[in-house]
Amino acid sequence: METTKKEFRNYDKLDVDAAVRLHYKKMRERQTFDYVRQMKKKYLTYDKPMNLWDAMEKLDALIDVSDPDLDLPNVQHLVQSAEAIRKDNRPDWMQLVGLIHDLGKVMYLWGCDEDGTSQAEQWGLVGDVFVVGCALPDTCVYPEFNALNKDMQDPRYNTPLGIYKPGCGIDNLTLAWGHDEYLYQVLSNHKGNSIPQAGMVMIRYHSFYPWHSGGSYTELLDENDRKYKEWVKDFNQYDLYTKSNTIYDLEDIKDYYLPIAEKYLGKGPVYW
Repeated sequence: METTKKEFRNYDKLDVDAAVRLHYKKMRERQTFDYVRQMKKKYLTYDKPMNLWDAMEKLDALIDVSDPDLDLPNVQHLVQSAEAIRKDNRPDWMQLVGLIHDLGKVMYLWGCDEDGTSQAEQWGLVGDVFVVGCALPDTCVYPEFNALNKDMQDPRYNTPLGIYKPGCGIDNLTLAWGHDEYLYQVLSNHKGNSIPQAGMVMIRYHSFYPWHSGGSYTELLDENDRKYKEWVKDFNQYDLYTKSNTIYDLEDIKDYYLPIAEKYLGKGPVYW
């Protein structure tokens, strides 16, 4: 039976594992402004060379604990997304974005439980992100956990604007730490990167659901963010509604996607 769109991202389903709820509890509690600042300093070192396809293969060992829709290795979700984009004859750069948009999850290779960046503790690696440094909106998944964040007792951070200026734009906001921001920064640092701006925006903000789907943070947005939202919502349909139990062999798709990856990222390693 075909899955309807309403069945995706349903966190109220009775069969949603308790691990998903616990994941978001930890994420909301521990992802503070200071934590994110520390993670950027720790992980944005760009000193770990690894080829793109090797990174893809590493995600064959990771299952995203925050995802209520899929319990396959994360690499399968990436290929499913890319293949759906390819089927719709979208541009090759967008197909590449579908293939790599979650590759920041390779952070688990050098992550640790304490940071929430390991296979066992993923609260600093995966999940819907939110802005740190201002009040948490009720459009977050499980908003009842918002009050657990110690920043919400700090007058610097617990107002709608927090540390930010009205209309500053989302590029000037600090989001919860995770694979989106990590991959975006890694690719921004990569000299061979020629992925168009729309693709980079899709990578950076695809998990920022309180903004692109919840309608929050309106007082912080600028005119440019309207265009950003169109791009992310366009990509979002392939990120969400392509999840299935279809299994792909990476070797079977390598001949098609590797030349596209080399076109936009070059043939050398990416420095993580």
